[in-house]
Amino acid sequence: MRLNLRVIPNAKQNKIIEENGRYKVYLTAPAIEGRANAALIDFLAEHFKVKRRQVKIIHGEKSRDKLIEILLK
Repeated sequence: MRLNLRVIPNAKQNKIIEENGRYKVYLTAPAIEGRANAALIDFLAEHFKVKRRQVKIIHGEKSRDKLIEILLK
């Protein structure tokens, strides 16, 4: 499964919202030294109940707009 999403770092709480067929993910982690990307992978793995290694950032590692692939078994 592939998801287009927008990441908002430095939020007050971790949450995911669907708007217009696209997800917005709010993360408490800052966008410094890859912390937000690591937090995003952790959050999505927990949300979709998969292992961390099943979540990959395909495009947009240094951008707020990302393409994520989640490998479901």
